[in-house]
Amino acid sequence: MIWLIAVVPLAGSLVVGLMGRRMPRSLVTGIACGTPSLSLLLSLMAFVRLLQMPAEARLLRASLSSWIASGDFSVSFGFLFDPLSAIMALVVCGVGLLIHIYSIGYMGEDRDYHRFFALLNLFLAEMLVLVLADNYLLLFVGWEGVGLCSYLLIGFWFERPAAASAGTKAFLVNRIGDSAVVVGLIWMILLFKSLDFRTVLTEAPTVLAHGSVTALLLTLLLFIGATGKSAQLPLYVWLPDAMEGPTPVSALIHAATMVTAGVYLVARSAPLFQLAPVSLEIVAWVGGLTALYAASIALVQTDIKRIIAYSTISQLGYMFLGLGVGAYTAGIFHLMTHAFFKALLFLSAGSVIHALAGEQDIRKMGGLRRFLRITAGSFLVGALANAGIAPFAGFWSKDEILFAAYGSGHRLLWVIGALTAAGTGLYMFRLYFLAFEGKSKLDAHTLSHLHEAPWSMRLPLVLLSLGSATVGFVGIPSGSGLLQRFLGSVFPASAHEASAGPSLGAALAATALVIAMLGIVVTFRYYLRDPTKPEALAARYPALYRTLFHKYWVDELYDAAVVRPAVAAARAVSESFDAHIVDGSVNGIAALATWAGSLLRRLQTGQVPAYILSILVGAVVLLGYLAFSG
Repeated sequence: MIWLIAVVPLAGSLVVGLMGRRMPRSLVTGIACGTPSLSLLLSLMAFVRLLQMPAEARLLRASLSSWIASGDFSVSFGFLFDPLSAIMALVVCGVGLLIHIYSIGYMGEDRDYHRFFALLNLFLAEMLVLVLADNYLLLFVGWEGVGLCSYLLIGFWFERPAAASAGTKAFLVNRIGDSAVVVGLIWMILLFKSLDFRTVLTEAPTVLAHGSVTALLLTLLLFIGATGKSAQLPLYVWLPDAMEGPTPVSALIHAATMVTAGVYLVARSAPLFQLAPVSLEIVAWVGGLTALYAASIALVQTDIKRIIAYSTISQLGYMFLGLGVGAYTAGIFHLMTHAFFKALLFLSAGSVIHALAGEQDIRKMGGLRRFLRITAGSFLVGALANAGIAPFAGFWSKDEILFAAYGSGHRLLWVIGALTAAGTGLYMFRLYFLAFEGKSKLDAHTLSHLHEAPWSMRLPLVLLSLGSATVGFVGIPSGSGLLQRFLGSVFPASAHEASAGPSLGAALAATALVIAMLGIVVTFRYYLRDPTKPEALAARYPALYRTLFHKYWVDELYDAAVVRPAVAAARAVSESFDAHIVDGSVNGIAALATWAGSLLRRLQTGQVPAYILSILVGAVVLLGYLAFSG
């Protein structure tokens, strides 16, 4: 019955999407929130079933029917529930359900309430197809499905040009990565005559030589797709613009669906990546550099949601860093903890935006803690978890990744990760101090209307705060916690386990914690003690400040190097080839038909004697031909 986990929200999407306009709003809410609740219940039942099985045999499969059968190649509509897909399904359904509940209040006044929930259900269903598929082709169906849903939800308020443009940008950038995945799947069919996970990943060591060029190129194709979906260098540019969608959409994309798809693809394909050590190095370095790069941009941004968006890019970089150094469990551990505290941060930001009637500039806020105590407390928990402060969830999972990087000999990557931790403390608490502490910068009218969000928005904040504070404990002790033991049968052993002991791990964890806390202390001194210091620092280093504020001008670079040349080339083709050859051919054929018609028209005189004469002439010619040819 595991296929029902994905089918239930799909059915909810169809019902609400097709009939929601004629339903009472309460019924739309009941169906839209009931389907992820049922999916979560089914996931928990399957999870309990797995726990009752021996560790080496924890696997549930369901094959509904044959999809493609051509010679010795076949693909089925098959679903897989093993420890990895179990963790992913629980995260998607659990966090996704809380975001659905939050949306009741946040989108309560929207005229397209039913359309929003239909798309939200569809988003959840497609992500569940992706993580529960037992073959790469069905995974790719979910992969493309979440891409479509992200386009529709980012551009949900399509009347706004910025939202429509952001949705289009997300769709187009992801097509680059998706095309690489398509090539990889075609190559996989040629190599393995199958797309089934069990067949491909089991036969990989015999089909592909360790370190071979084929293994390198195949895994890089998959990773290019992952950099698109999970917003890594150089295909990250769509994610900050995705903030144009409703805040619950931002939370769902960043925490439970879309961006985790790339991490899952690499983790699921771990046996393939193990055969390509160069690919793993590329994964680790792209992840590490993306983490530091995005954190540096977040230091000076002023939009509350964009700061959190760059934080997501940075934290995803940590996950790929973990996967690249062979610590697959640590990467998935951070994916799980990140889902809680990132959803919490976005939904807390949504409560602020809701209370301030759409204001998102943190420079115009301040002192909100006195009016929004639950929101402020929730955001503080999320910020502490994101910054990796013990004992909150982010500390344990981030520590696992940094420990793996150091223990596997990637000392420079550990330094990059530690610097990113300091940057995370800086930008998260810059945001918190400017928005929730200090002197209020709001006008009297706005202050008089400040109020906490309704219960449907507060309840998810409280539950996510509890998760962000406690879910990291499943990874204790490091390397042998409940989560690590549960995932042990899915992944090969981490590269760092044999070369680093617990004492070194404790020292590294303490160092990373001190670095993160140092970032918070610096932020406190600069933004609360003496708020003039940031402006003085920006004036002292104007070139650096402008570079960070303008996000290294990467969007401008892409516009100049890719977008404008593509538009110019399209215009040139339109004005030359399309106008002269395509249109010329069509118009020429039409002109030829017109000319031929004008000639034939002369034969139609309307005079009966002329028609009789033409018949006689034709008969004489025909008889003459028959006489001479015989």
